[in-house]
Amino acid sequence: MVQKSKSSGAEPSQRQLRVGEDLRHHLASILMRQETHIPALDSVSITVSEVSVSPDLSFARVYVMTLGGQDMDMVLPLLNQYAPVLRHEVAKRVHLRRLPNFKFVRDDSYDTADRMARLFSGISSKD
Repeated sequence: MVQKSKSSGAEPSQRQLRVGEDLRHHLASILMRQETHIPALDSVSITVSEVSVSPDLSFARVYVMTLGGQDMDMVLPLLNQYAPVLRHEVAKRVHLRRLPNFKFVRDDSYDTADRMARLFSGISSKD
């Protein structure tokens, strides 16, 4: 039996999942309560759907989407520009020795799920 190595796409560890969920919770709270002090971000409703943390906990990919997917071309660059500020805000709330660097990316899972649902609804059952 061949074992998968950590670098070959193995499942995330419990610690990665726990840290990712904790980061997601705090980022969502900061964005929801408009604690960024960035007017352009405070005027948009942003959903943080998932935070995927690297095995060494040094990097976190943050999946976000705006309400209705509007203004993503403006919001995503702003989030990445102010990632160090958001990281500092999260660091005040999270009890980790080192906090991962954030990379904000568009969450396309809702669009994919909607597209798949439409495809499946178009399939007629054969009697």
